[in-house]
Amino acid sequence: MQQATKSDAGADFDALRSQLQDAAREFADGPDALQGILLGLVDDVDRAAREPLEIFPVCHHSPASATAMARRLREKQPKVVYLELCEDMTPLLTELRNCRLPVAVQAFAAEVKDFPAEWAPLSIVAPITEASAEYQAIAYALDTPGVELVLVDRSSDHVFQWQPREDPSAEPADPDAPPAEEEAALHGDAVGVEIGDLRPRFAELEEHLLRHGRTRHWSEWWNLYVEQPLGEADVDHETYRQVMFLIGSLFRRLAPGDVGRVRIDEDRERYMWTRMRAHLAATGTDPEDCLYVCGAFHAASRVAEFGLHGTDTFEITPPSGSTWQYGLIPSSHAAIEAQFGLAAGSVSIAATQWAKNLKRTKVAPYRLTGQEGAKKPTRSRAAAAVVPDPEPTDKLSGFLRRAPVIDSVDEAELLGWSVEIVRAARKAGYLASTADAIAVYETSILLARMRERARPTPYDFQDAAVTCIEKDSVPGRRDVRRLVEIMLGGDRVGRVGYEALPPLARDVHDRLAPLALNLEQRGVRRALLDLSATPALKQCSDVLWMLRRLLPHGAARPIMGERKLGEESLQESWDLALGTHQRALIELGYEGVSLEQVLEQRLRRAAYDPQATTATVLQAVEEATLYLRSRRLADELGARALEVLASERTVDGAPDVLRRVRRLLAYYRTAEPSLPQWIESFVKTGYAHYCTLLPTAFADEDATARQVAAMLGFLFSMEGLALSLGCDRTQLELAVAQSHPGEQSRTALLWAAQVRLGLLTRTELRTRCDELLANPLVLPAYPRYLSGLLHALEPVPQLVDFVVEAVSNAFARLPDSVLLPWLPTLITTLRADGADLAARLTREAGRVFPGRLAALDTWTPPWQEQSAPALPGSRTPTAGRATLLTAYPSTCDAMAALLGCEGPWETAEAPSGAVLLGRHPEAAMAWEALLAMA
Repeated sequence: MQQATKSDAGADFDALRSQLQDAAREFADGPDALQGILLGLVDDVDRAAREPLEIFPVCHHSPASATAMARRLREKQPKVVYLELCEDMTPLLTELRNCRLPVAVQAFAAEVKDFPAEWAPLSIVAPITEASAEYQAIAYALDTPGVELVLVDRSSDHVFQWQPREDPSAEPADPDAPPAEEEAALHGDAVGVEIGDLRPRFAELEEHLLRHGRTRHWSEWWNLYVEQPLGEADVDHETYRQVMFLIGSLFRRLAPGDVGRVRIDEDRERYMWTRMRAHLAATGTDPEDCLYVCGAFHAASRVAEFGLHGTDTFEITPPSGSTWQYGLIPSSHAAIEAQFGLAAGSVSIAATQWAKNLKRTKVAPYRLTGQEGAKKPTRSRAAAAVVPDPEPTDKLSGFLRRAPVIDSVDEAELLGWSVEIVRAARKAGYLASTADAIAVYETSILLARMRERARPTPYDFQDAAVTCIEKDSVPGRRDVRRLVEIMLGGDRVGRVGYEALPPLARDVHDRLAPLALNLEQRGVRRALLDLSATPALKQCSDVLWMLRRLLPHGAARPIMGERKLGEESLQESWDLALGTHQRALIELGYEGVSLEQVLEQRLRRAAYDPQATTATVLQAVEEATLYLRSRRLADELGARALEVLASERTVDGAPDVLRRVRRLLAYYRTAEPSLPQWIESFVKTGYAHYCTLLPTAFADEDATARQVAAMLGFLFSMEGLALSLGCDRTQLELAVAQSHPGEQSRTALLWAAQVRLGLLTRTELRTRCDELLANPLVLPAYPRYLSGLLHALEPVPQLVDFVVEAVSNAFARLPDSVLLPWLPTLITTLRADGADLAARLTREAGRVFPGRLAALDTWTPPWQEQSAPALPGSRTPTAGRATLLTAYPSTCDAMAALLGCEGPWETAEAPSGAVLLGRHPEAAMAWEALLAMA
């Protein structure tokens, strides 16, 4: 009996089969192969149409599918709706009523298990727009009592289980698509899943369709040859189904032999049918009361598990150990286009087509109650009569022969577009007039006829507007093509409502409520915080600084005020764009319930990472103190920094270690009664650690002069504290003595270290520099010695006057062939090492050099005065010092009193003080040196 029924059902498409056989014999060289394909298409349509569980084929973000879905739901009023969407996303769908579409349902896993570590974090998004069949099904199921919505597609975990291990990403975007704008990055690096991915997978087929359809890209072809014909008011439900079945079967049978992708598609179909049969068996629901919404590609499936009578041989694997978080993130038309390879503006045009279809067909769409822009439900919806399902018959033959004609609605719409684009062009600075509006209208119709189209499409109108209005240059920021996209809907950006936000995001908005700003809206909001007048705003300041640390650049940007260790701002000014960066804020909610928890987790993760360095751990300590004010966490991370330092065998991070340790020491010395135990141990261990590595670093060719200078800076600046903690200075002296650098800049650093330790005098250092300048063989390498002396200002800042002298002598005595190539190195050295070294040199040069240009001609450098021979009758430096002390004896009297010496200062013709200083000038010279160092 069942076999007879199938035979009778197949007879409904006999006429179509005969027509296709005749066409294959007339147009094909090998009619057998073509007949097999064409008859297979009819068989697929017949099989899907006769399935007891009604299949509703859709295409993603298709207004024709959405219109047909709304119409069918009101006619059939199913009790169970099976939807092709990840089954683990079901709890999120109720939150759509708190959002403004488009939004995306997201599954997120920060820490992965049973997947390659480089895939982390795992993210999946399923964008939803109002002009989509899936939204109509969701709105109907959630707002209609007694209706159950069942998601039957593979879970988010299975999406990655079935991905090839070498590439977890989604399909690549269309290379011909234009570059995405800022809103196109709303989905980030997430893998996109969509209901009804319907696009030719055979490149030659798509190229053939575009060429003969005279279209530029697939979105235009689909809108012209599928969307517009199916959006007509007289297209009934069965016609729509059979057309979509036919398209899905065509693309499926002409798909290339991509074994991996075909296997995934077939496994998805097995998965969905297995879930549906299990649900029907568990609930006892009548298949006549159900509706299965899936992509047209899957509706034409030929797997053994297809249908209610399919086999139950598919085994669903268990999920991995990854922990998944779920939420809603804002989406946009540009983000959908960029992720799924659609042409720019195609989703906006689809939204316009959706409104046009509703007006033409008089279909009442479904909208979730309470959603922004939704109307209150009317009584007529609940009282709609159930229309019995008609028997499927051949609807394809008549539909494929019918040609669309332009109607008054399209002409009025085209006139409105022409007027609006001229008005927008005028505002943008174009010299457009009413004549241009007429020209755009006529050119649109002309282009449509040239391309053998019955009616102008939005793409024809766009080309016509560019042709008639665009001039040689664009007067403003937007050209005519962009103005058309904005006029036809622009890039609509969705928003997740407060109630649908995760707890962390709601907590952030609650804590920032005293600012009295609407932070949910997109755009930049300026926040002014007077912390001295309103101390309660300090909590808002803490939140903003943590957001600046956790969110991308631009989400919270300080304009005035800063946060440093030991410093607090009295006033702050912020530019806030939390609405624009709502996705990043929502994803923070997947990591914890508060900003403090998320920040602490990230700091721990950074500190305990196997690749963590001492500098990164010290940065975590600084941020724990700065943002969290947690002494407990800072001590824990400080102990971790001590462990990492002891295990390091390189000096790559020495500059950062020195800079951060100095800041932490300065903070603890002023803010705490005593130093933490970990930082005392860090200084003690670091002193011994760097003493051990110092000889190797001096000889290592990979170590830079900046790194060696940072090591010496740590040893010299921390020497007092290290010695008080039990370290021995002999370690440092032995390390310097064992250092034998072979490179010139590190040799100069060694000289500076020897001067700091008293192993080399300034006179000897000056003599060595003079000898280098006097040796023509060494002269080309002298700038590298100067670079080492510049780096030496970090560990030995007392040499700043000598460095000014050495640089001045270099400019005076080096030839241009040596000096000029060195100047860029000098500039980059000063810029790379910060403004501190440049400030020291500038300050010292300002003290030494004359302040006026006129005095420069008679000015003699002080180092030349000290080394010049005394002329007859001239005053030597010693005599000058003796005269100065004789003229002002109070200084010597005070010093003598401190030393316990008594007696008046002699001021005879031959004063004893002058005679004493003349015979022993070393004391006066040492005193001068001490004053200069101070």
